[in-house]
Order: sequence, then C-alpha cells, then structure tokens
Amino acid sequence: MALALQLRRQVLAGLLLCVCVGRWAEAGKVLVVPMEGSHWLSMREAVRELHARGHQAVVVAPEVNMHIKAEDFFTTKTYGIPYTQEKLDSLMKTHVHLLFEKVHWVTMFLKTMASLKNASLLFERSCEGLLYNKDLIRHLNASSFDVVLTDPVHPCGAVLAKYLSIPAVFFLRQIPCDFDVEGTACPNPFSYVPRLLTMNPDRMTFFQRVKNMLYPLALKYICQVTFTPYARMASELLQREVSLGEILASGSVWLFRGDFVMDYPRPIMPNMVFIGGINCANRKPLSQVCTALFNQCSQWSTIFELKN
Repeated sequence: MALALQLRRQVLAGLLLCVCVGRWAEAGKVLVVPMEGSHWLSMREAVRELHARGHQAVVVAPEVNMHIKAEDFFTTKTYGIPYTQEKLDSLMKTHVHLLFEKVHWVTMFLKTMASLKNASLLFERSCEGLLYNKDLIRHLNASSFDVVLTDPVHPCGAVLAKYLSIPAVFFLRQIPCDFDVEGTACPNPFSYVPRLLTMNPDRMTFFQRVKNMLYPLALKYICQVTFTPYARMASELLQREVSLGEILASGSVWLFRGDFVMDYPRPIMPNMVFIGGINCANRKPLSQVCTALFNQCSQWSTIFELKN
C-alpha cells in the first residue's frame, strides 16, 4: 500500500513537472539569415509561425534592404554595408526591366550577365559586412542559438551556420547549378527529369535529353561568378580550404517552397521536404474580373477538348 502511494506521488510529480516546463522545452532560439527581395516574403510567414509556437527569432539583415523591416514577432539585428539604398533600388529596377526587353538572345544574355555580376557584387559586400563584423559575430555566438534558418541561394547564412557550428535549416525554391542536389547527395538523373527553364516535357525525345544534359554546363560560368566568393569567405573564417558543396552539405533539413504539382517528380532524400503551400499563406479571394477570366478560359478549354 505504501509502495503504491509512493509510486502515485512520483507519477503526479512527473506530470506536474511536464506541465510546468513543457512549453519551455519546446521553445528554441532561431537565428534567421534571409535572402533579399521576394524570398523574404515567404520566409517571413515561417518566422511568424515559429513565433506563434513559442520560439524566439532573431533576424539578421543589412541596414540597406528592400523588404526586411522590424516587426513584432522577431528581433532585428542589422549590420552596416558599403552601398546606399539608391544603389540597391537602381540595381533591382535594372534587373526587372531586363525581363521585359525584346532583344536578340545574345544581347539579352550579355545584359543579364552584366546585371548578375553587379547584383552578385552587392550580395558579396553584404555578406562581408556580416561575416567580418566581429562584434556582431561575437554577440551571435554568445546568444546560443539552436538553429539557423536561411535561404542558401544567398549562401552567407550557410557559411555563418558552419562557422558558429549551429544546425542549419535551408528554406528555398531552388539553387542554380544543382547545388541542392550536391548538398544533399541526391540522385540527379539528367536523362529523366527536365531541367528548369529548358521547357522540356516529362516525355523527352533523344535530342531533348541531350539538351537536358548539356543545359547545366551553360550555368557553370554563372555559378563561378555568383558563388565562388562565399567559398573564399568560408575558407578565411574556418582557416582551411572549404568548398561550397561542403558548406551546403552541412544542412540538416531542406525546405523546398515547391511541390510536384508545379515541378516534375524527381528523386529526393529523407531531409528534403516540400512545402509549396506556404506560398499561399496570404491568399485572398479572386476579384470579379479574375473570376470571369478564369471561367471563360475553363469554358474554352472544355470546348477545345470536346472538339478534339
């Protein structure tokens, strides 16, 4: 009888302890290193949800940016950079205007490469402003974060997570040059999965498969321009030679803002998770004009199918 009473008291004490510390045990400290531009708009919803579940988020951002503004569900830490808001806005406008120009593809390629070089230089300067800010790095290291949430399209956050020895969660749509495949050691059958922007169908002809295999080679130059500086910075910080593939391979979880509704099915690894629905977090009802156009397109599609 006494033994049963003692066991009952121990069980009640254990339940009381779980009730008292359960919420604290679930909460963690998240260091967020976002990518500039529209990439942040999706990540912001993830940070908002983390805050709603009791987690503490600290967003590290440059003083000059487009969308990363202080909000009540995260703390902001800023760092100085060697360019102005006017310079950033001018670069973004130039890059957007290129999408609507109707010129020869060679001219478009040269203009795009020039714009990409300028944008890459700005992002590189921004990353240097973060990684070489000794006071900020010392503060982040002393804050004992549990995880880094970052977009590896801008690998600065991945480099920071590697330097601070903190697990990294990558939040992305896709990385050029198949760095996501390299970082996850995922099978990548070029002959079967159509590459992004190739316009190849899921049932490719022989020549389309050849095009699908040659297409990534054209991106190697772009990758050299945009991603090489981050491997250099990582090597300087870690004081040893480090490749970008090694940096990305340290990612614990890869959250892809896509799904197999928009993309063709492809091999994935256990730590690759598709979260395409997050892009609809701020959904709004369609206007009457959009609804009418949608209905009209549906009717024409039905008529076309009946005729064929």
